Amino acid sequence: MTAIASTPIPAGSTWAVDAVHSTVGFAVKHMVVATFRGQFDRYDATLTAAEDGTLRLTGSVDAGSIAVKDENLAAHLSAPDFFDTERFPAITFNSTLVRTESGELIVDGELTIKGITRPIEARGTITEPAVTFGDVEKIGIELEAIVDRTEYGLSWNAPLPKGGFALANDVKLIVNLELARA
Repeated sequence: MTAIASTPIPAGSTWAVDAVHSTVGFAVKHMVVATFRGQFDRYDATLTAAEDGTLRLTGSVDAGSIAVKDENLAAHLSAPDFFDTERFPAITFNSTLVRTESGELIVDGELTIKGITRPIEARGTITEPAVTFGDVEKIGIELEAIVDRTEYGLSWNAPLPKGGFALANDVKLIVNLELARA
């Protein structure tokens, strides 16, 4: 089921991601002391507003397009310890319920990583349509969600010499989409 309550998106419209002006990334506590961030360079997303106003947000990420500052780390993240991109090249999301509450956008859906699908709730904002350069109508969606990476089979970790682990299990997903009316 997909539903919506009072968003600025016109019924009967479809919106496609502008990948140049969007980002799909993550943040995870590293070595107990700092937050490590990475992102994906190749992804797709579509927002569809049905005639009755219900919204559906779908997206996919090319897991092999992970972008981090070290090529050895990128290779490790693509290996079976993490995303196993050879066997599982895509990460996908499909909304099940889209709504606003007190001005906040809430998107419930199903996230699939490494062939494991789990429910997820993301929260953020949605902007009203605006006409941009080239007479293109666009909207913006910003969402964040916390997932336990181990629930998706991303369970690699290493104990630290004085206690704790190299990586936290909770990972913040950060999605900033600029979408153009199709």
